[in-house]
Amino acid sequence: MGHTNDPAVIERLMRTKGRWAVVGLTTNEWRSAYDVSLFIRDQLGMDIIPVNLAGDTVHGEPGYRTLAEIPAEKQPIDVVDCFVNSEKVGKVVDEAIAIGAKAVWLQLGVIDEAAAERAKAAGLDVVMNSCPAQQAWKFKI
Repeated sequence: MGHTNDPAVIERLMRTKGRWAVVGLTTNEWRSAYDVSLFIRDQLGMDIIPVNLAGDTVHGEPGYRTLAEIPAEKQPIDVVDCFVNSEKVGKVVDEAIAIGAKAVWLQLGVIDEAAAERAKAAGLDVVMNSCPAQQAWKFKI
């Protein structure tokens, strides 16, 4: 059957102040992660942690190359927001489980049913094929 997003989970993740690791967030202003991460930080009021291959700082926030490199003082991670290809997201979801993240959010077009099942089995909340910036109007956030 596949994963179905729970609107109550989406609303809770978007309303509960926390720390979001944004995987795939780079300094490239043309990528959707660039603007969506600003929305998550500035409109939803979350702390954001860029995670990208180069470990680049984005929006003035220090970046890391992997979820595992995020230091203890920036843990726990409440949401791992995944701006990566569906073919690569399984590895990111497994990393999110390994570091004890509370939720994974797979962005629009990012679909991996097996990874979603692994995350749910490990006790994480899962949102798949969705964007918080597009969900905000539904909940008047």
